[in-house]
Amino acid sequence: MAEAAGSVRHSRGIARLATEERAVPLEPGPMQVIHNAFTTKEEVLEDIKRLDLWPTTYVSERMEELPLHWHDVDNCGYVLEGSSYVLNEQGERFPLGPGDKLVIPAGAIHAEGAVRERMVYIVGISEAANLFEVLELRDPKESPLARKAS
Repeated sequence: MAEAAGSVRHSRGIARLATEERAVPLEPGPMQVIHNAFTTKEEVLEDIKRLDLWPTTYVSERMEELPLHWHDVDNCGYVLEGSSYVLNEQGERFPLGPGDKLVIPAGAIHAEGAVRERMVYIVGISEAANLFEVLELRDPKESPLARKAS
């Protein structure tokens, strides 16, 4: 995969493809929601293995909508139970439910929506690290993708 001229590389924002020996980032750009991406936990784990991500099970109880933010690692979320939504950089709302995959490249501005009932995700991140430390909420004005678009 060729890197576009002037693109920003992150030391943490790396996912590896099983067919390649070197690490490559997820395609830079906005977050994506892929509805009905999987039907079983085994399919999720196969996808995580293919992307060479580190999986963590995350259980979310009730919470309010988060502010727009970004992370400096690539991450993919796979919804196993529950429903909510996610907001893109423009504040557009995309529903999430069981079987949906959320792809968030490093730098992609987004916000998790309010959770009214228990949700279970498998979250894959691009390094072996504490999920809450690497998924720190960063100011949207400081996103390398926002600077690149300006």
